Amino acid sequence: MDPEKYRRKELTKSERSMVTMRSITNYVMGVVLIGAGFFFFFPIKGTAEFRSRYDPFLLQMMGVLCWIYGLFRVYRGYKKNYFRES
Repeated sequence: MDPEKYRRKELTKSERSMVTMRSITNYVMGVVLIGAGFFFFFPIKGTAEFRSRYDPFLLQMMGVLCWIYGLFRVYRGYKKNYFRES
């Protein structure tokens, strides 16, 4: 039994469509999270009341965390490594 043979097996049509949907979901969520990071990190006129209730350092940390996780989601959507082991 060759383990490499099983890692390279072809995906079925339903698995390919699931990979496409998960990839699109990861791209969209990544962009949304990156946008949320900008919302937390950079103040704009309409968010002054919201931002005044919280510590600026914590808002910036939340923005950085959103950027990191958003970039990870975009990367995961790009790699499309959903049904493969390792």
